[in-house]
Amino acid sequence: MSTATRPMNDEEVFSEMNKMVAFIRQEALEKAREIKVKADEEFNIEKAKLVRQESINVEEQFQRKVKQAEVKQRILTSTLINKSRLQVLQARQEMLESVFSDAQEAMKSVPLDEGKYLVLLVDLCVQAFVQLNDETVNVRGRKADTALIKRAVEQAVVTYKEKTGKTVRATVVEASPLPDSVLGGVRVSALNDRISVDNTLQARLDLSSDRMLPQLRNILFGQSPNRKFFN
Repeated sequence: MSTATRPMNDEEVFSEMNKMVAFIRQEALEKAREIKVKADEEFNIEKAKLVRQESINVEEQFQRKVKQAEVKQRILTSTLINKSRLQVLQARQEMLESVFSDAQEAMKSVPLDEGKYLVLLVDLCVQAFVQLNDETVNVRGRKADTALIKRAVEQAVVTYKEKTGKTVRATVVEASPLPDSVLGGVRVSALNDRISVDNTLQARLDLSSDRMLPQLRNILFGQSPNRKFFN
């Protein structure tokens, strides 16, 4: 026997509706909590990524700045070292030039002692005769030394024959004397002046300066620490 279902009254309907609303609200709240938790997790993950990436960027920028500072420091150090080296080289060159200038001034006094100067002229002439090894030579010197050079040539011809057994005809060329800047000495030529031996005092000083330059550097500045071999 079936029991007939009676319709709900208004109070029961209202109660059922409240239950449904409460259920829906609870579901909505739980869903909202889930969404918030998930959003917080995603936010924290994204935040961590951003912080990590920003830290990497900051570190990279810092390293670039450190490298730039190191490069600038090396450039500055190299510039200062090169500048210091140039100053040292310039000071050394000035000192060498001063030594050579003093030697040149001292050389000017050589012709003042006629006796010693005559002996020197004879030796310079003989040396040139030997080097040229020709029967006829021309001898030139300063105009102020003409008379002394003539005497020296006469003696040099005799000395040359004694040393070599050869004869030489030496002519002092007065028409075209050497300038006073040669300081003294002689320039001897042969084969119509096509070859010559420069035995002027200036030429001898220049030659001696070139040959003695390494020794002079060692005396004045000491041996270079970068040099591995020494004569």
